Amino acid sequence: MDEDEATLDKKQAIRRKASARRNAQPGKDALSAAIFERIFSLNEYSAAGTVLFYIDVRSEVRTRPALSSVLALQKRIVVPYCVDDRLALFNLRGLDELEPAAFGILEPRMPLRELSERRVDPVEIDLVLAPGVAFDRRGGRLGHGLGYYDRLLQRLRPGAVIVGLAFDCQLFDEIPMSPHDVFMDLVVTESAVYEGRRRLPTPAS
Repeated sequence: MDEDEATLDKKQAIRRKASARRNAQPGKDALSAAIFERIFSLNEYSAAGTVLFYIDVRSEVRTRPALSSVLALQKRIVVPYCVDDRLALFNLRGLDELEPAAFGILEPRMPLRELSERRVDPVEIDLVLAPGVAFDRRGGRLGHGLGYYDRLLQRLRPGAVIVGLAFDCQLFDEIPMSPHDVFMDLVVTESAVYEGRRRLPTPAS
């Protein structure tokens, strides 16, 4: 879906500013740990049986330290990987099952992707931990502009909870949202949990 030029320009300006802020943010490991303390205290996280984690890269909120601890628990942990222009989902059982792929992102090792019992349909996800370049306090999210996560999030069941992870420095007053963009249900930073525009169930046809 095409976007008007003014909206695209606004998004690009926010991306540049948010990326610079995040790259310059000191203490990312400690701040990420504080973010996960808040996530682990959420009722929505406690209730979720199947949780989708992204694997952090570059200056994103760190997820790998938390993954190391939750993989030993009873939750079913899922991670994404790229297939053409979409994200496929994989049931991860150990960090040793990951290897570097495009853009330096860790993804499931190729032979493991072929195992049907490890493939996960998006409708099975209870809670998503979503990355982003910038967010606002109403749940607006701005990614890198390639649409991978928006396409994935549109395939979730209506009751799934989407949680955006961000440092405080990534928050803006308002992210311009296009019709195909997906709002977060919650946005979690090191200092607060923000209630987003929770998605409404899809009307029955």
